[in-house]
Amino acid sequence: MEFYEHKIVRVEDLVPYALNSRTHSDEQVAQLAASIREFGFTNPILIDEANNLIAGHGRVLAARKAQMENIPAVIVTGLDDRRRRALVIADNKLALNAGWDEEALRVELEDLAGDFGELMGFSQDELVALLGGEDLEELSEGDSSEKKDTLADKFGIPPFSVLNAREGWWQNRKRAWLAIGIKSELGRGEE
Repeated sequence: MEFYEHKIVRVEDLVPYALNSRTHSDEQVAQLAASIREFGFTNPILIDEANNLIAGHGRVLAARKAQMENIPAVIVTGLDDRRRRALVIADNKLALNAGWDEEALRVELEDLAGDFGELMGFSQDELVALLGGEDLEELSEGDSSEKKDTLADKFGIPPFSVLNAREGWWQNRKRAWLAIGIKSELGRGEE
């Protein structure tokens, strides 16, 4: 790849890759369209100099569903045919190789799911499973901090507990505490 150029392209001028091995269900395209309506088109597609689509097939389908005429694109130049085809696959597969920090995700979903629910790509069943049985209606009725009276109730183990450093699970828990502003180091060394 030699360089990238950003530009706005007409959806009707784009040429999808005929051998794209990634599939997009109608449900997923509808989710993408809803996300675009709510948050905007925040992730440009990738194309080559001839408007051949490299990455973003699902986003293009969602743009069509949302009746968008123009979308942002990044033009990738300097790819031969084999490298372009490999990039099509790599763009999809590498994203699938990521995982979740489930404690941090749970903290975020407790705060956001009541307002954004399925706009984040999780089904109702997934949200209920991740939130330990709380459904979206329960979350949107009030702030989740009103349901949990103490840090021990919210986290199972309060942030000031003695933790076994050899087990390692405490690192994820500490990241979740830090993500919501709890600093476990405060108060240390003071008498």
